[in-house]
Amino acid sequence: MIFITQTALELGFMYALVSMALFLSYRVLDIADLTTDGAFVLGMAVSVSLAAAGHPFLAIPAAMAAGAAAGFVTAFLQTKMGVPSILAGIVTNTGLYTVNLMAMGWSSNVNLLKQDTIFSLFKKTGIGGSWYEFVLAAVIVVAAGLFLIWFLSTRLGLSIRATGDNRDMVRASSVNPVFTITVGLCISNALTALSGAVVGQLQKSADINGGTGIVVIGLACLIIGETVIGRGRIRRGIVAVVAGSVIYRFIYAVVLKTKIVPIECLKLMTAVIVALAIAMPTLKAYAVFRKRKWAAASRRKGGQ
Repeated sequence: MIFITQTALELGFMYALVSMALFLSYRVLDIADLTTDGAFVLGMAVSVSLAAAGHPFLAIPAAMAAGAAAGFVTAFLQTKMGVPSILAGIVTNTGLYTVNLMAMGWSSNVNLLKQDTIFSLFKKTGIGGSWYEFVLAAVIVVAAGLFLIWFLSTRLGLSIRATGDNRDMVRASSVNPVFTITVGLCISNALTALSGAVVGQLQKSADINGGTGIVVIGLACLIIGETVIGRGRIRRGIVAVVAGSVIYRFIYAVVLKTKIVPIECLKLMTAVIVALAIAMPTLKAYAVFRKRKWAAASRRKGGQ
């Protein structure tokens, strides 16, 4: 049980950065950004390639810069070229496949054998003991969450939030929504790339297909968190995405460890969990409706 909890916490915090990125693009900006899969692999590819070259710490900001560049391309397609948001993300994601191959030296995967990573170097400090991976991941996620909370409370951050609520109002207030959308998507994809960078150095590998389905899982974690914690202020939203990611990973780890479902059916199990998570608000509303209907019927019978 301790192993399952530790694994769920480690992976939950690392992948929470993806949910945090989707919270910014999907909830705050109200944009369905499908660049996530490619940006995750881009961060992983840049991070592992630079770590293999002996620069594990430089790999982190470099991966984030690469992710921000991917977000800029998506924003440019939307705001300047008139491409719908969903199609803009798909186009960028498609182009990132080749870019990711270039980042990995035209190889479909890159491995770190004896090279140091941020995790191996942190382990040498002795901090956290056997939980050193979780401690480092938690520090990174908390720092990213605090930055996002602070940023969204600044004047530019408030403009980005207003853009998601009403673009026409923002434009009438002499704020350029093109700029706010661009900044928002750059930060969102930088967070996604940061997640890929951290996961890549933890796994000591990068694979060209490592980001398949990340956007769906990230949305599922976001919705799970909002169902459990609730929606509200930015601070609550950040806590919700982290909680949702940990809960999702805990469920996944339990299924994998206990072998309730055969290993061949894990993809199907993942699809079921994701579908239930996304449908949870609707199912919850239906359950409340049925409860009220049953209560009303009971009162009518009692009156008779």
